[in-house]
Amino acid sequence: MAGGRAPAAAAASLPLPRQCGSVSVAYPLAMMITGIVGNALAMLLVARSYRRKDSKRKKSFLLCIGGLALTDLAGQLLTSPVVIAVYLSQRPWQRLDPSGRLCSFFGLSMTTFGLCPLFIASAMAVERALAIRAPHWYASHMKTRATRAVLLAVWLAGLAFALLPVAGVGHYAVQWPGTWCFIGTGERGANGTGPAPGRGDLFFASAFAFLGLAALAVTFVCNLATIKALVSRCRAKATASRGGAQWGRITTETVIQLMGITCVLSACWSPLLIMMLKMIFNQTSVEHCKMPKPETKRPKECDFFLTAVRLASLNQILDPWVYLLLRKILLRKFCQVANAMSSCSHDGQKGQPGSLANEIVQTGA
Repeated sequence: MAGGRAPAAAAASLPLPRQCGSVSVAYPLAMMITGIVGNALAMLLVARSYRRKDSKRKKSFLLCIGGLALTDLAGQLLTSPVVIAVYLSQRPWQRLDPSGRLCSFFGLSMTTFGLCPLFIASAMAVERALAIRAPHWYASHMKTRATRAVLLAVWLAGLAFALLPVAGVGHYAVQWPGTWCFIGTGERGANGTGPAPGRGDLFFASAFAFLGLAALAVTFVCNLATIKALVSRCRAKATASRGGAQWGRITTETVIQLMGITCVLSACWSPLLIMMLKMIFNQTSVEHCKMPKPETKRPKECDFFLTAVRLASLNQILDPWVYLLLRKILLRKFCQVANAMSSCSHDGQKGQPGSLANEIVQTGA
């Protein structure tokens, strides 16, 4: 496997720094605990709500939320304990993993459970856009069985991509500060020395970054299209039927959640994906971040990349809260904005059951 390659081994042989502001076992430990608690709670709430929902639209969306929580939880359970164990051992990765197999498994887990949440979020955005902009097609084609098939396809696609290093395309390498593994962006190192990366390395790393950015773009565009359709419905709500108003309440709730997750996804993933592309184009890497002498200053890219990865990992913690656990709080805040929108709330209709604010409150109750 690629985890045992020479560059990874060189980086892995570095001793862990005991005193460093950006390197502390407290970060992965706190993130693991909060991530497990949040995603486990979200899965329990989804399971309970799924049994009580009769709407196929609701069940499909709940399946997606449950699949997202399961994916994030699995990612936390497979990666965080390894990071914590390496931190606590205070030994170089190479001594703990001389064969490089653990590094390959860790990198595979990071890649799989990094791409899958992005793909699931995109699938949810597409699902909501179809439900609102093409309701007749959605009602006849979108079943819970189709939702399960999409989730399975996303998981298999993410795993298949992460297995490319097994076929010799790309590699996984130990990253600064020597406690985790991820896609190697090159072999030159942070100081610009060393052999140039191979085509397989460049393809694998750039494909991950472009796939992630594409997923973010799809999520943003679909949510924007959904919001545009909802604004049109809002302006025509005076002539809408009772059934249309009920359908609008269902879609409004999910759109608010999707916009929240869009902001979270962009803030958490954009720094890492953009930084990966920058390192690929500059043919640099953080695989060799080290301080051979006490007076040597560590390159800024090392700490920047570690911070970017922590932001991406933070997405696994925030997902269940944005999607489910903080739903009512988000709805109340949105009601305050909805009441102030002249396009959606007329002076003579404020406080009436047909207003958008009341629709949202009834949905969140």
